[in-house]
Amino acid sequence: MTVVWVTGNSGVGKSTVCELLEQRGHEAIDADWEGYNRWVDRLTGEVVVDPPYPVPRGWLHRYGWKITRADVEALAARAAGRTVFLCGSVENENEVRDLFDVVICLVIDVDTLISRLADRTKNAFGAHPEELAAAVRANATDEAAYRDSGATIIDATRPLDAVAEAVLEAAGLRRP
Repeated sequence: MTVVWVTGNSGVGKSTVCELLEQRGHEAIDADWEGYNRWVDRLTGEVVVDPPYPVPRGWLHRYGWKITRADVEALAARAAGRTVFLCGSVENENEVRDLFDVVICLVIDVDTLISRLADRTKNAFGAHPEELAAAVRANATDEAAYRDSGATIIDATRPLDAVAEAVLEAAGLRRP
């Protein structure tokens, strides 16, 4: 089995790459939209079922976008003998990183990031100034942190079809 974590900052194209992988016949799961990730109160540990939008000032300091280990363990168990892509980004990745056989980080420059977040139609994250500021801050450090941890870095400023091909290559697969 191979469980591949496709990650990166908001706006790098994770959801689009996930869709492209699915279209090519691969099992690809968008962790943000398919119930793997959730907002969690950092003080109480409670899951926020219906978060406010736009988020109030200070929201991102109190609440974190997280994944549960049990969900990733269940995915790994059912992946038996095949490759599964889990696409998303969470602040507690260190709690599940050992469950992934391959980690791929999509990266873009800050101008592309700002443009993509402004033009989003499927996901509103990044439209609010506090969210945009958080994404810009993360963009400044993500690539180096993932490179240092041994992740495969993919330039996602290229056409997203080419990015999907690079993800398949990094996972050791060819286009089906």
